[in-house]
Amino acid sequence: MNPKAPGCLRVISLNVNGLRSSCSKGVLDWFEQSGADVLCLQETRLQSHQWLDSHKPAGWHTHLFPAERAGYAGTAIYSRIPFLSIRDGLDFELCDTEGRFTLAEFARPDGSTFGVASVYFPSGSSSEQAQLRKDAFMERIEPLMIGWRQQERSLIVCGDVNIAHRAIDLKNWKANQKFSGFLPHERDWMDRVYGEMGFVDAFRHLHPDLEAYSWWSNRGQAFAKNVGWRIDYQIATPDWRDTIVQASIYKDQRFSDHAPVIVDYQLA
Repeated sequence: MNPKAPGCLRVISLNVNGLRSSCSKGVLDWFEQSGADVLCLQETRLQSHQWLDSHKPAGWHTHLFPAERAGYAGTAIYSRIPFLSIRDGLDFELCDTEGRFTLAEFARPDGSTFGVASVYFPSGSSSEQAQLRKDAFMERIEPLMIGWRQQERSLIVCGDVNIAHRAIDLKNWKANQKFSGFLPHERDWMDRVYGEMGFVDAFRHLHPDLEAYSWWSNRGQAFAKNVGWRIDYQIATPDWRDTIVQASIYKDQRFSDHAPVIVDYQLA
């Protein structure tokens, strides 16, 4: 892992696939050593009463948005920087009852503000009904994202989108064109995010041709063979485009079936 450049904001996104499980694998120690300023976590799978000090880095500002259903979904933001405000949810049930979006606002050194969000899109892989839920989430969040752009919000939206955008973003793309996560309408949705809406894929901005994945199935030695998918993103508004200094996916330690996505943005 490269050291953080001077004057940079380091944002890390990670689907922890159960925060208690990832803590047992040493993720808190890694958070402390990672140089992160803001951590966006997905699939925390904790209720508020289960979220203990042992699940938080000491001295950090922390916020959990749990799902109503125990042991399911949920997002969190941990930060070394004080929160100016926190907003949970997007005002539609599929998101808000499952803790799938939380947004923290922060101050820049010049006094302006920016937001960092942790988002967890539903998976559609288990059934046709699951895909319909995922499609509904995409349909509901799209006009909100368009609105953020129209309002000229300064945002970094981090999370598990459960979609590989292009063929370079998964190992066996030809065999997966009819499967959730690489369906044509899902890829078209990502095209709109990075095309018409003007958002920036922070990792791909620096590495347009690099084969790199952020999730591997637990079946068939997928991680050992690097048979993966890049489904975890930092989706930034265009004001961040020219500030992206470093972007990487950390694979030296495993805390989950996902890997941390690390991006450094120049702030000063």
